[in-house]
Amino acid sequence: VSEIIVVTREDKIVPVADLCKEYGVTKATKILLGGATRVESSAAGVFQADRHSKLIAISDGARPLVTPELIESAVEAAKTYRAVTVAVPVKDTIKTAENGVVTGTPDRDTMFAVQTPQVFEADIIKGALTKALRDKLPVTDDCSAVEALGHPVYLVDGSYENIKITTPEDLSLSEALLAARGVRR
Repeated sequence: VSEIIVVTREDKIVPVADLCKEYGVTKATKILLGGATRVESSAAGVFQADRHSKLIAISDGARPLVTPELIESAVEAAKTYRAVTVAVPVKDTIKTAENGVVTGTPDRDTMFAVQTPQVFEADIIKGALTKALRDKLPVTDDCSAVEALGHPVYLVDGSYENIKITTPEDLSLSEALLAARGVRR
C-alpha cells in the first residue's frame, strides 16, 4: 500500500486528519469529502489516487477489523484476476419476501456475504465508477459497478471477524473480537 485516501463526511475531515497525525499514519495522503452516494464517495477517492497506481483497494470505514493479511490476500489475487473482493459463505438460510411473505429460498451454497477490501485494476474501477455515475446505477458496493461493465469479479476468502459495524450489537461484537485479539481500549 503506497497511499491511503480517506473519504469521509465534512464534519469528520479534521478529526480524521488529527487521528492520522496522532497515530503516525503517514500513508494517509489525502482526506476528502465524500458524496451523497457510495458511488460518488468511491469515485472521489479513486480519481484522486496516484495516476501511476496499478491496483486500487476500496475498504469501508465500517469494517475496522480488517487485517493486514486479508488486505494482502485480496491485493495478491487482484494481480491475477483484476477484480476481486473478500467474501465468506453465508451461514444462515436466506429468504426472499414481498410484503412480509416468503417468495423463495435461494441455494445457500451459492451465496456469499461480500466484504471489503475490494481490489481492482485502476482502469477497471475508474471505468466502472464513471459508468455508474453517468447511468445513475444503484450500486451498493464497488463490485456492482464493475459487474455492470460485464467484467467478472472473483471471490477470495474473507473472515467472519471482518464484520461491518452498523448496529450497537455489532459494536459489542467488535469489542469482543478485539479483546480476543489482545487489543485493549
